[in-house]
Amino acid sequence: MNCKQFNIIPLEEVLLSLGYLPTKQNEKEAWYLNPFSSESEASFKINKNLNYWYLFSEGIGGNNTDFMKKYLNAPINEVLVWAESQNFSSFHNQNIQNQKLENLTKPYEIFEVKEIQHPALLEYLESRKIENQIDFLDEIHYLMNDKNYFGIGFKNDSGGYEIRNKYSKICLGKKDITSIKNGSDNVKIFEGFFDFLSFKNLKNELGKEPSDYLISNSVSMISNIKNSLKDYENIELYFDNDEAGNRAVEMIKSENENVEDCRGLYSGFKDLNDWLVHQNLSNERQVRYGRR
Repeated sequence: MNCKQFNIIPLEEVLLSLGYLPTKQNEKEAWYLNPFSSESEASFKINKNLNYWYLFSEGIGGNNTDFMKKYLNAPINEVLVWAESQNFSSFHNQNIQNQKLENLTKPYEIFEVKEIQHPALLEYLESRKIENQIDFLDEIHYLMNDKNYFGIGFKNDSGGYEIRNKYSKICLGKKDITSIKNGSDNVKIFEGFFDFLSFKNLKNELGKEPSDYLISNSVSMISNIKNSLKDYENIELYFDNDEAGNRAVEMIKSENENVEDCRGLYSGFKDLNDWLVHQNLSNERQVRYGRR
């Protein structure tokens, strides 16, 4: 697949593959909540005729490749590898543009959920340095557009699955946060489940006590997390080191007390998992951070 081929795929289908549905739409346009950040009112607009998007809250827009470069934070060659792996129905000359969205709310079928066994998935987890945290994960086999796929599945509070493998980053089912309760007065919040699992690997070295955990699975779900924080005495934040992460931190800090931005642990890296993958951990740094 090249850029021209990817850009003629309906952006609605691209967003659907990522787990996003419009808040409202008509024949000419569709409106979505910001896929890059958290917001309560939809400001992401698709012009269906032009197949272009515009994000009013940030004043940016473009075509499919522009969207996925920003969404994946990846160069164009990686975007095209991702696009090829999705097997978009419209790329294979299946006309979905005349179908109503209601008929696409579940364009997949999960036919097997089991313990992670596939060598490719085990190798992928090892590359992300979380191969010993498979108790939180499942191996998901699913059918989409008449083709079989498989990936690592992380379940959310609505029964949906965040699906990941080397080439795929989608949500099957309703997009939602994941809550892990341990009866604690403290909670740690992570943007993605790879960061949560990375923390689980580091917990003992960091000297952190048991706590509850909230995984947003996307900064667009921050509004769901905000409603779950009122009963916690201490809140630790482990968001990405980017503008969306900055906004999420400020939003939570503005509405809650006793909030700690813990991104200093992995400053200079995209997120906690990125730091874990690239670093030989320094005992001195771990102890110093754990005592803050």
